Amino acid sequence: MTRASRRAARWHRYWDKQAGGYDRMIAGWDRRLLAGSREWACSRASGDVLEVAVGTGLNLPHYPADVALTGVDLSGRMLDLARGRAADLDRPITLLHGNAQALPFADGSFDTAVCTLGLCAIPDPEAALGEMVRVLRPGGRLVLLDHVSSSAWPVRAGQWLLERVTVPLAGEHYLRRPYLSVVARGLDVTEHQRFRLGLVEQLVARKSR
Repeated sequence: MTRASRRAARWHRYWDKQAGGYDRMIAGWDRRLLAGSREWACSRASGDVLEVAVGTGLNLPHYPADVALTGVDLSGRMLDLARGRAADLDRPITLLHGNAQALPFADGSFDTAVCTLGLCAIPDPEAALGEMVRVLRPGGRLVLLDHVSSSAWPVRAGQWLLERVTVPLAGEHYLRRPYLSVVARGLDVTEHQRFRLGLVEQLVARKSR
């Protein structure tokens, strides 16, 4: 096993262990930092929808009732919690174990791909973005929400210090900017907002036809 593989396996074990307390841990972020961003992201979804890094399923209650929803995550323990949440909603939701860097779907399978607070911790975010674009149909919509590198340099300095702990421990990055990668890929960005000193970024982009 390579060093990168051992590191990814360690991060995988970490998130599995955190599954039981994840909802409590993220609740403060949702209230103070994200401010309705989950609802915003899910409201942009339509048709056949894939959520990458679905986690414990916190977004599931916020999707429109008429979408056909599939979620994937690498953590089996988080998926177990997501399945319980899906059962409570009493609507058809497919939840699968899968790697965001190698999605188990054919090209052009979905109308919308959503990823919220996931690219910050995926080992290879470029590979994951490439996979999300691949499984979108022509004209399909990519919806991203994440905490990103702040627009204020003192905050960025703090994020750099924080990463000295969070990256080795959990693979959690605070200085990434998925927006830049989306633009570099030539997708048509139709919505883009950044707030909380630039710490939170929302975007919607369309795959070219």
